[in-house]
Amino acid sequence: MEQAIDGFLRHLKIEKNSSPLTVKSYAEDVASLIDYFQDRVGYIPEAKQVSVGMLRGYVAYLHECDYAKTTVARRLACLRSLFRFCQREGMTTSNPAQALRTPRTGRKLPNLLTIDQLATLLEAPPANEPMGLRDRAILETTYSAGLRVAEVVSLDVGSWDRDSDVLRVIGKGRKERISPLGKYAVKALNEWLEVRQPNLQNKDGNPLFLNKFGKRLTTRSIGRMLDKYLMLTGLDRQSTPHSLRHSFATHLLDGGADLRSVQELLVHKSLTTTQIYTHVSTRRMQETYEQAHPHSSKNHRGAQ
Repeated sequence: MEQAIDGFLRHLKIEKNSSPLTVKSYAEDVASLIDYFQDRVGYIPEAKQVSVGMLRGYVAYLHECDYAKTTVARRLACLRSLFRFCQREGMTTSNPAQALRTPRTGRKLPNLLTIDQLATLLEAPPANEPMGLRDRAILETTYSAGLRVAEVVSLDVGSWDRDSDVLRVIGKGRKERISPLGKYAVKALNEWLEVRQPNLQNKDGNPLFLNKFGKRLTTRSIGRMLDKYLMLTGLDRQSTPHSLRHSFATHLLDGGADLRSVQELLVHKSLTTTQIYTHVSTRRMQETYEQAHPHSSKNHRGAQ
């Protein structure tokens, strides 16, 4: 089984060109299955020995440990991919994970920050010290371009085209896209770059955002940084870096942007995903209806 897993992770990295973060996530998920086999089954079976019953026991174990439905669903998706690979490589004749039912996860979305709350957050980092300027630039850039946190940490200095004020972003599936930057983000980036001091021994390219040792920041570091400012400002600490992306999309829609444009900026394959993700308010939908529909109360026809 461990040989199959090693081959699967290589397949993700080389053939699927998955990002390091995606490969790491899959590795953690399959490691959980190995731990289960060792602790509960007593041995690690070969891929061809894994049955639907074994995997159902694993799913029951995850529920027993009170894992969130989203975590269970992600791990089931990982198992389907793993055994699909094993089937393709002739390690097994069928995919035992295909018969497993994915739990309904609902439509839970990241917390939304209002425009006023965002203004408070974006002004929280001190502007008189290098790390404060860095944090301002990170927050402004994330919100301005609607970036995922993994995309933020992967930015290099050369990712920013200063002539056009756009970012070249490497997103999911290692796909590159162009994201426009607003004037506040541009100003914050300029101020950060004036004080930025890279580690010349850094072997990880030329990262745009550095930690105090001059090395590339991690996604976890940005999460901790955001939590610090949420606590400092008294804002909802349930917010995450992804809340900035969620707010970016919602504020665009509330400002009148069309759904297709927001879909392109978020790089969603499906428009349905954008509709769910952006959490369009009932108020805004009602206003759109009232203004546009010929039979709305605002546009009702007079008596003939």
